[in-house]
Amino acid sequence: MKRLSIYVDTSVIGGCEDEEFAQDTLALWRRFSESSAVQVLSEHTLRELAGAPVKVRAHLESVPKESQIILPDSDEAAELAQTYLARGIVGPGSRADALHVALATIGRVDVLVSWNFKHVVNLGKIRLFNAVNLEQGYGLIEIRTPREVLDNEKDI
Repeated sequence: MKRLSIYVDTSVIGGCEDEEFAQDTLALWRRFSESSAVQVLSEHTLRELAGAPVKVRAHLESVPKESQIILPDSDEAAELAQTYLARGIVGPGSRADALHVALATIGRVDVLVSWNFKHVVNLGKIRLFNAVNLEQGYGLIEIRTPREVLDNEKDI
């Protein structure tokens, strides 16, 4: 059985230490640690975490390397993110969020998880990201919260 590939943006990693989001985020982390799902990160995510507290960054080290993929930066992802910005899906100040979506799209992950409700896990924006993806010849991207990913698996 294929393991679910889950792109984790920076908000989820920070969620490990956030009172509101820790329970669901740490449950997702256990899936990665048990190798029942693959954690997908990007060089972009690692750059964003460079200034994070050691306690937050340490969560990445708890995931076995065989359950972790790191997507490289690419001109293709930068161009797709720029298209999202040009279409006004997110503003120029949210280029980092657009780049997460672009990297996950190009990386063909099963789902991108985020706790960023304003710019990423937002039904209107998800529809617009996917409209651009289809226009540009990419597939659809699933975008959910960790809670939604975990709840969905309980129903299976």
